[in-house]
Amino acid sequence: MDEGGTPLLPDSLVYQIFLSLGPADVLSAGLVCRQWQAVSRDEFLWREQFYRYYQVARDVPRHPAATSWYEEFQRLYDTVPCVEVQTLKEHTDQVLHLSFSHSGYQFASCSKDCTVKIWNNDLTISLLHSADMRPYNWSYTQFSQFNQDDSLLLASGVFLGPHNSSSGEIVVISLETSLISGNLHRIGDITSCSVLWLNNAFQDVESENVNVVKRLFKIQNLNASTIRTVMVADCGRFDSPDLLLDAGTPGASPSRVFDLGSEGEDEAAGPAPAPEHPKERLRRFLDGLLDARAQPQLAECALETKVAELLAQGRTKPPERSAAGAGNKLLIFTTGCLTYSPHQIGIKQILPHQMTTAGPVLGEGRGSDAFFDALDHVIDVHGHIIGMGLSPDNRYLYVNSRAWPSGSVVADPMQPPPIAEEIDLLVFDLKTMREVKRALRAHRAYTPNDECFFIFLDVSRDFVARPSCSGAEDRHGYIWDRHYNICLAKLRHQDVVNSVVFSPQEQELLLTASDDATIKAWRSPRTVRIHQAPRPRPRPFFSWFASQRR
Repeated sequence: MDEGGTPLLPDSLVYQIFLSLGPADVLSAGLVCRQWQAVSRDEFLWREQFYRYYQVARDVPRHPAATSWYEEFQRLYDTVPCVEVQTLKEHTDQVLHLSFSHSGYQFASCSKDCTVKIWNNDLTISLLHSADMRPYNWSYTQFSQFNQDDSLLLASGVFLGPHNSSSGEIVVISLETSLISGNLHRIGDITSCSVLWLNNAFQDVESENVNVVKRLFKIQNLNASTIRTVMVADCGRFDSPDLLLDAGTPGASPSRVFDLGSEGEDEAAGPAPAPEHPKERLRRFLDGLLDARAQPQLAECALETKVAELLAQGRTKPPERSAAGAGNKLLIFTTGCLTYSPHQIGIKQILPHQMTTAGPVLGEGRGSDAFFDALDHVIDVHGHIIGMGLSPDNRYLYVNSRAWPSGSVVADPMQPPPIAEEIDLLVFDLKTMREVKRALRAHRAYTPNDECFFIFLDVSRDFVARPSCSGAEDRHGYIWDRHYNICLAKLRHQDVVNSVVFSPQEQELLLTASDDATIKAWRSPRTVRIHQAPRPRPRPFFSWFASQRR
C-alpha cells in the first residue's frame, strides 16, 4: 500500500496471482495485509482451488449441504481420518473383522488366532475382554456384530469337526435378539437350495415349549451358485435425510435391477395365452430328449439346470406384495444364476409377521405345492461381487465388483469369465430400486476368480471406506468421498487390509484390521489438533479468587 493506505495492486491482479498459487501459499499470502486476506477468501478463487487440488470433474456440483467453497475445501482436507494415532498388537495372527457397538464406546475384533476381543474406545484404546474359542474346537473367528442396545455380541467362526471336517458356527455372548442362519442342501451336481432360518439368540429352558427357530425362505440355486453374504436393511430408516445422493448424478448408468414380481408391460396387447402347466412342459422336454429331437444336444450341466428350472416352475411361492413400511426389512445377499462366481444380489422383503419365531415352524404356512420362495428383486452386476455395505440410513447399497468382459457369455458354470483388474463401486437406492451412481473406478486388483475374497465396506455420512481388494499386491485401506467420487486417503499397513469401520458416533475416527496382525486407529487432522492442544492454565485472578474462598 502507498502512504495513504491505498493498495498498489488492484484486487483483480492479486486474484490472478493467487490463482497460480497452491492452497497453502494462498493462505500464507492472506496473512500479509487486509487486502490480500480478503482476496484469499474469495469464493471463485477457492472454487478453482477445489476442482484443481482434488481433481473433481467440473460437472460435479458442490455438496448440497456446503455453504462455501473455502469451507468445503477445508472439510475434505481436515476431517478425513487419515492420521495414524494408535496401533494395537494384542492379536497374534491375521485380524479378519472389526465391528463397533452402536454407542461407539466399544468395538470387537475377530482373528485367525481364534479369539474375539472387545476393546474400550477412548482417546487411548484399551483391551476390555478377550474370549478364546479354541476350547470349543474353533479354527478361527471370522465376524462379529453387536445387538441394538449393545448388551450382546454375536460372533461367527469355523468349527473343526471329526475327520478334518469343518462348518460355520455362531456364538452369542450375553444377547437377547434374533439372528439369521442358513443351510445349504445339495440337489444335484450343480443344483442346490439354501434355507434361511430366523433364530432366537437366547434360548433358555422355555425353548422346549416355544419356538426358537423358524424357517424364513427356501431359495433354489442353479449352476453351482449359492447364497453367501447376508445382510438386513431396515426400511423404517429410509426417510432419514441424506442429501449426498438425492441430488442425482448426470449420466448415471441404466438400472440393472430386475423386479421379479412385476406384471408384464405390454398389457394393452390383450390377454396373454394361458401358460402351459409346468408338468406338461417338463414331460414334453423329456420326451424330446428321449426321441433325440432336442437339437443341439445339451451338455450334462445344462441339462441338469433345465430340468431343475422346470421342476421349480409351479412349485415356487411368488413374492408377497407389500408397501415398504416402517416395520418391513429387506434381506440382501449375494447369489447368481449362471456360475458359482457371485454376480447377482438377491433382495427379499421380510414382513413384520415374519420377524418372529412364533407361529408355524419349518415353513408349515407354505402351500403344499410351494417348495421354493421367489425373490422380490435381483441386481445383476455382470461381474464378480467382492464387497457390499449399507449407508447409515440403510437406504443406499454400496457394491464393489470386478466386471466381466463386455458381451461375455457363460458357457460352463464352473468356468466363469475372467474379471477386470479395475474395481467398480456401484450405488443402488433400495427405496426406488434404481442404480443412482455411475461406476467409480478405484484401485486395481489382480487376483483371479478363484482367489477373490469378500471384503466389508463401511459407509459413513460423507465417506466410504474399503479395505484391500487385490491380495498381497495391495496393503492399504481407502477412503472415498460419497458425493465427489474421489479417493481422499490411502491408509497403509504391512500386509493385506481385511476390514475397515467408522465409529458410528464420529466419522472422523476409522479403524483398520490387517493380515499383519494389527489394528490401527486413524483420526482426522482436526481431531488430532484438538486432542493434542495444551489445556489452558487457570488465570491468576481465578487462582487468587479460589484461594480467598478457602
